[in-house]
Amino acid sequence: MKTFISMLRGINVGGNKKISMAELKKVYEDLGLKYVQTFIQSGNVLFKFQGLDTDKLRDKIEKGISFKFGFDVKVLIRTTEELQNTIKKMPFKKEDTERVYITFLSDKPAAVPEEEINKYKNDSEKYFISGKEIYILCPTGYGKTKLSNNFFEKKLKVSATTRNWNSVNKLFAIASKP
Repeated sequence: MKTFISMLRGINVGGNKKISMAELKKVYEDLGLKYVQTFIQSGNVLFKFQGLDTDKLRDKIEKGISFKFGFDVKVLIRTTEELQNTIKKMPFKKEDTERVYITFLSDKPAAVPEEEINKYKNDSEKYFISGKEIYILCPTGYGKTKLSNNFFEKKLKVSATTRNWNSVNKLFAIASKP
């Protein structure tokens, strides 16, 4: 069985789409996923699964969540190996990593309108797009940047969810345990 990390987009933010982690864990278990663990309230779920078709797996989880909670939630899935590669590729290691965020994309964007994106970032911000991840350095904080999930979803025409650098590393550490 392989370990997967799923990240739900937009739950438990501002009182919207509230889901308790205990109920979310039960949904995953009811779907036949094994060794299910949640990490913090933002919808990070680690689990083991025998298959490798992550598109079907994602659809199954999204349908399970919709059935249980009555609203739709986008789910993005990565393997432990994919998360490890995301960490290895991080281009801002010499910067203050407390201000680094990873935006996970549902798909590799067909086009990246860099000139358009650059119009919205401030001079101190940096970003780097690699495959299905965007590395964002926000020296003034993620809450102040215009380079948000909604922004990248509109510009790149994919679903997205963002985690801070610390959370990404903790998810990898949990997923790496036997």
